[in-house]
Amino acid sequence: MSDPVTPIVDLKCQSNVKAIKSLLTIVILTSVCILGFSSRLFAVIRFESIIHEFDPWFNFRATKRLTEHGFYEFLNWFDERAWYPLGRIVGGTVYPGLMLTAGIIHSISNFLGFSVLIKDVCVFTAPLFSGLTALSTYLLTKELWSDGAGLFAAAFISIAPGYISRSVAGSYDNEGIAIFALQFTYFLWIKAMKSGSIMWATFCALSYFYMVSAWGGYVYIINIIPLHVFVLILIGRFSLRHYTAYTTFYTIGQLCAMNIPFVGFQPIRTSEHMASFGVFGFVQVIAFFGFLKHRLGEQKMKRLFWIFSLLVFALGLAAIIFLTASGIVAPWSGRFYSLWDTGYARIHIPIISSVSEHQPTTWTSFFFDLHILVAVFPAGLWLCVQQYDDSRVFLIIYGVFSAYFAGVMVRLMLTLTPIVCILSAIVFSELFNRFISSKPPPAESEEDESAPAPTEEEIAVANQLRSIICILLVMILFMFGTHCTWVTSNAYSSPSVVLSTHNRDGTRNILDDFREAYYWLRTNTPDESRVMSWWDYGYQIAGMADRSTLVDNNTWNNTHIAMVGKAMASDEDKAYEIMQELNVDYVLVIFGGVIGYSGDDINKFLWMVRIAEGEHPDEIKESNYFTPQGEYKVDASAPKTFTDSVMYKTSFYRFGEFDHGDMNGPQGFDRTRNTEIGVKNIKLKHLEEAYTTENWLVRIYKVKPRSNSDAALKLKKSKEKKAKSRKTSTDSRGYLRSRISSRAGANTRQKPSWTL
Repeated sequence: MSDPVTPIVDLKCQSNVKAIKSLLTIVILTSVCILGFSSRLFAVIRFESIIHEFDPWFNFRATKRLTEHGFYEFLNWFDERAWYPLGRIVGGTVYPGLMLTAGIIHSISNFLGFSVLIKDVCVFTAPLFSGLTALSTYLLTKELWSDGAGLFAAAFISIAPGYISRSVAGSYDNEGIAIFALQFTYFLWIKAMKSGSIMWATFCALSYFYMVSAWGGYVYIINIIPLHVFVLILIGRFSLRHYTAYTTFYTIGQLCAMNIPFVGFQPIRTSEHMASFGVFGFVQVIAFFGFLKHRLGEQKMKRLFWIFSLLVFALGLAAIIFLTASGIVAPWSGRFYSLWDTGYARIHIPIISSVSEHQPTTWTSFFFDLHILVAVFPAGLWLCVQQYDDSRVFLIIYGVFSAYFAGVMVRLMLTLTPIVCILSAIVFSELFNRFISSKPPPAESEEDESAPAPTEEEIAVANQLRSIICILLVMILFMFGTHCTWVTSNAYSSPSVVLSTHNRDGTRNILDDFREAYYWLRTNTPDESRVMSWWDYGYQIAGMADRSTLVDNNTWNNTHIAMVGKAMASDEDKAYEIMQELNVDYVLVIFGGVIGYSGDDINKFLWMVRIAEGEHPDEIKESNYFTPQGEYKVDASAPKTFTDSVMYKTSFYRFGEFDHGDMNGPQGFDRTRNTEIGVKNIKLKHLEEAYTTENWLVRIYKVKPRSNSDAALKLKKSKEKKAKSRKTSTDSRGYLRSRISSRAGANTRQKPSWTL
């Protein structure tokens, strides 16, 4: 007779185990969030609370504008500092999610009595959202596999360098919040797909709306989810649940997305969105025939369904081709083509190819950003293939396409990292479950059941092997954590506006040339001054120097950028005409020859030439800047076209007289290119040096007024000659008076109208 108390005790034990498990899960997730936040603070600890890189400076400037003037004024903000003389309509050309998020955090903090500067909110936004990304990754992995795999995935993504590279403190960029939105949208999609719930699908659409407001990578979501639905249709697993989830998500999500001014009607007018629209139409056809099949019977409708589906597909494809050809639907963008053809951007859109993060990814980059996870990731993909269901098909699609796109473009390593963390977490979770558990594996056949029981010695050996494997797994995870910490600390925690070097005694030397130059511009130039530089530095000049720029990192006008590239690549006379046409007051160049800084403008110069050649092929030829042997050099073999260019002159002006003070090379020795420059006695005609920073990293030149230039003097002489030859009917006294007056006016115009 069984004891009636035993079931009650078992229930209590089970409830206690669940409570302990839940408590441990909360503690682990909290620790992971704290770890993710703190691991991103190296830059603040080593330097200071400062905005990094280039794009974050515009985002900070825009956020500051939003908090000071309000949301509607921000949407209508016309930025006169950018793209002179064109300007920029900010509200219609940005994804405002990042600015709104930081603005809301700032408002809530001040409402609760915590007085926080908007700059500090911007600096710490990405580390804060890294914790939310870890939580959303846990929820997604738990929904797809298990609690243990979810905890591993959260821990991996909290410290993975592939994600940290875009979310360190100070990296105030769209991706800092977008990866959270990406993972959370996928989690809600899996919930909606499993349950067929309109509520979960609506939440998924709202999360997608937040993603659209934050980053242009939302296109990845609106193509991966429809692809998931389409694959489910092909393998015969599509059901009413999937129809309800996708229809609700697509309609609400796209209607919300079109409320973002920068997006507008793109969801129905661009080729990047046509696949999702096509799948939406296809599921409507399937639902309609499902209804008819229920009424008329399956046998009559099966052939009719496939015939009608092929007809609809053909008509839909023809309609898209016609609408694209007629200009109603925009064709595929150059960025899209560059994902399938790595050489397309270099040939047709060099400005895309000129960005280092748009280059194909090397194997060392995969290991650098993912470490051991890059080797474990395929095993997780194989586990999903072997144990696939409706939701795990999504993981397979997500993993395969992310791996491909990350291989094509370095920047897309960011979208690969989350799925690599998830699939690797599945592998580690399964390994630990298999080797930590002391239970024998379940019998697979009657022969196994009849097999003799293992001896104590065999059990002891098996336990020792399990212990060794577990220790090895822990060591691998420890190595992964060490690698992530080292990469984060040394590679991804140095702000681009502040450089540091190490002296021979191990002490650190801070190089603050960028902020030194921008501060000089802010305090020593008129407020209306216009600065010409390469587009890389436009956001920083506008953000820190508060001066107008011709081009910046938005890169929306290739013609305007090509004009700046042409000025840099031309000789001083031709460049001066361009500068006068664009009302340029100062020219700013980055020069690393003194300190060995490889990211200077001389190293970027060929991209300026290529972009300029694309718009002005008759005047700029890339081959003219190479030596007869086809090499790009700054030494004595450099061609005259190169040495006469504004870029060469402004970079190496007075450098031939510079004495390094050590044995690293003679005067005029370029440490970046490890060579002695070919032209040392450089003379400037239309430019004059205004300021050079302490380490020569930033050089600023003032454009001389036209009244002091040779061109202006020639024009003046021409006018005087015409005036002398002009016949008048006035008396000599009147003629003399008019000449004196004209000369007085000319003398007045010759006086420079600026003061330094």
